[in-house]
Amino acid sequence: MSKPSVKPSRPFFSSGPCAKRPGWSLSALDQALLGRSHRAPEGRARLKEVITRSKDVLGIPADWRVAVVPASDTGAVEMVLWALAGGERGMDVLSFESFSGTWAQDLRDVLKIEDLRVHEAPYGQLPDLSAVDWSRDVVVTWNGTTSGVRLPNADAIPVEHEGLVICDATSAAFAMDLPWDRLDIVTWSWQKALGGEAAHGMLAISPRAATRLAEASPRPLPKIFRLANKKGLMEAVFEGDTINTPSMLCVEDALDGLRWAESVGGLEALKARSQASLAVVAEWVEKTDWVSFLAELPETRSCTSICLKISAPWFEELPPETQGKVVKHLTGLVAQEGAGYDLASYRDAPAGLRIWGGATVNAEDIQALLPWLDWAYECTREEFSA
Repeated sequence: MSKPSVKPSRPFFSSGPCAKRPGWSLSALDQALLGRSHRAPEGRARLKEVITRSKDVLGIPADWRVAVVPASDTGAVEMVLWALAGGERGMDVLSFESFSGTWAQDLRDVLKIEDLRVHEAPYGQLPDLSAVDWSRDVVVTWNGTTSGVRLPNADAIPVEHEGLVICDATSAAFAMDLPWDRLDIVTWSWQKALGGEAAHGMLAISPRAATRLAEASPRPLPKIFRLANKKGLMEAVFEGDTINTPSMLCVEDALDGLRWAESVGGLEALKARSQASLAVVAEWVEKTDWVSFLAELPETRSCTSICLKISAPWFEELPPETQGKVVKHLTGLVAQEGAGYDLASYRDAPAGLRIWGGATVNAEDIQALLPWLDWAYECTREEFSA
């Protein structure tokens, strides 16, 4: 097979940090509040603007509280789990890929929650949602970043539920519909669907969740995790008075991403851009005999973290270690040509490919990438068959 001649204009397909928005340059950060305190009026105003614009773009209900928190989406999820898990109410957690598996492991092995039920499924599948007890607190990852498997809809979650629904939405926010009337706590990060910089997380909580967080005290918490004190919920955190010092350079970049989202048409336009990328990959998979989706059911396929497996018989017969070497060689060829970067599956996932298709990626760049994957596959097959 001859080497393709056309390369993606922006060959950036990492699932985090993700591609910057189209047209981005360092000049977007010219007005960053550098050398100033984040607690100065101007600093608080910028952080509050991130909160306000995030609520507007995502359609978060007015009575929800939103905060900028430390340590990306991981920090946002962990601070909630440590604050709530182990109280009077039992907990269910869905585990079907690396990060959701981490939440289950932390609850079981680190926090050692006694009244814990883990609903597990292998990569490519979802757990049995009908087995979840929504009278308990439930931890659900809306979109499995490392498996490319997502909840197909909100039907399994009752609008009226006794427990809190804690939703890790980091690779779903700004690309998929989130049912705010069925969720209570939602987390995400800047580095995913809007291509922001790393290390900062976002936390949105419903009024019910705010009450629980203000009252819950199953264990002492380090300062970086505290959302409440003896006086109750720390309301200032939800007004831009962050727990620790944020990067104002990253704050400016987050604002740039949010303004871009508004300029292209808001959430509906962001979803359409992501769906367009998935459609391009789906059309290619349909006519390609060596690759298939890791997600077994079409309705559970992610439009952001598009995970693929190499389904050629010769590859499937290889031991896992050799499969990993094949994928490294294949993706390395594409990267050497400058046609696509960071395309290998997550380290804990089955060996395969992962293409980020979030809103900041242009579908035409994915279209240009796919012939390079075909070319690299043929080169790799010849290499490992020799």
